[in-house]
Amino acid sequence: MANNRIHAFDNDLLADHDAVALANLVRRREVSPVELAEAAIARVEKVNGALNAVQVADYERALDAAARPRAGLLASVPSLIKDNTNLRGLPTRYGSQAVANRPAESDGAFAKQFLSLGFTVLGKTTLPEFGFNSTTEYQGRPPTRNPWSIDHSSGGSSGGAAALVAAGAVPIAHGNDGGGSIRIPASCCGLVGLKPTRGRLIEGEMARSLPVKIVVEGVLTRSVRDTAYFLAGAEQYWQNANLPPVGLVEGPGKRRLRIGLVIDSITGVPTCPETRSAVEQTVTLLEELGHRVEEMPPPVPRSFIDDFSDYWAFLAFLVIQFGRRRFGKQFEIERLDNLTRSLAARFRRRSWRLPLTLIRLRWNARHPAAIVMKYDLVLSPVLGHVTPELGFLSPELPFPELFRRLERYVSFTPINNASGGPAISLPMGVAANGLPIGVQFSAVPGDERTLLEIAYELEQAKPWRRITDG
Repeated sequence: MANNRIHAFDNDLLADHDAVALANLVRRREVSPVELAEAAIARVEKVNGALNAVQVADYERALDAAARPRAGLLASVPSLIKDNTNLRGLPTRYGSQAVANRPAESDGAFAKQFLSLGFTVLGKTTLPEFGFNSTTEYQGRPPTRNPWSIDHSSGGSSGGAAALVAAGAVPIAHGNDGGGSIRIPASCCGLVGLKPTRGRLIEGEMARSLPVKIVVEGVLTRSVRDTAYFLAGAEQYWQNANLPPVGLVEGPGKRRLRIGLVIDSITGVPTCPETRSAVEQTVTLLEELGHRVEEMPPPVPRSFIDDFSDYWAFLAFLVIQFGRRRFGKQFEIERLDNLTRSLAARFRRRSWRLPLTLIRLRWNARHPAAIVMKYDLVLSPVLGHVTPELGFLSPELPFPELFRRLERYVSFTPINNASGGPAISLPMGVAANGLPIGVQFSAVPGDERTLLEIAYELEQAKPWRRITDG
């Protein structure tokens, strides 16, 4: 396993610092923004040949920006933006060969909020085509690899971001989540991955047009405080008046919580033994810390699987149907991968179900977690089984088999996208092959604070395993 692991941690300026620590070093003038940018570029270059996690590098502009640093809560911290978000001067290709390689004319709405924290952006990270897959793999070209084992998936869709953060190239990177796309790669790569409440952060351009707004923006980090500081800094730029402010969460809460436990999904397929063990060990730790954990039934009916799958297929249909209008006349439908095409074909066969699907998904959004309200949080696995090897979820697989595998793998995370509530993946377990296993905590909409408080408490009680550990 050691021979398959790759990282960039070194005795340089970045050391093992998180984003908050690096911002403090700059604030105290112990290092310069340009020095940080140069060190991060060297780290990215060290690992990217093996990981294939950078979609487009923008080093020259990053160094120019570092010489004229922005203000912000995480000023001068090196980072990257996922390649489904417009960044002026760089192409946005959504992980697809079908989209033309032309630069964006302006920063996207969320990109402006992200940049307001003062990041030095080194480029854009990889994702599977349009974020439809739960692994960052492609048809006919190399995948993005997991730094814990380059033979395994880094997750998806924010797989490039997760790979670079886990490998130590940068301490924090942008991701977004429409069915688990922050939490899944966080679980695969041993990171903290928070999906915020719907509307907590500014929506990306594509998310705004969806009939059910399942996609939210966020970050992947190695420390809880980086995620907490990111949310606090983002609120300084814009705050949703319809949600209670999160503010800066700086440590564990004092309140002992009542936590519901869901260990098997509504698919009827039992959670794999190693993932189950990670959740059970987390339960033991929570109880030792004074929290009360009790089993509860799944918060949604079995019909949710078909509803979310049909909506997922509907999104692929929209890409094909309106691709030229959305991405320009150079959009090449024939270059779309097998998964996108097959999802769209599934929707055409089942399009008569769409009105009922939308009604039920919107009901989930209006009545989030009715069964959950008696609990402060809900604990579950992030995924149905441990991180698979590359190829297991390849878009080159026959669609029926790939679809079956995805349903069994991504069996917990989509519920929060439908409800709009926040959820966080924490690296609480380790598989027999040495790869991380994440567990998920979910809360009612607007309650990121409780998620961050429990995350701080668990991080202190059982510090995350590092990729540099033996």
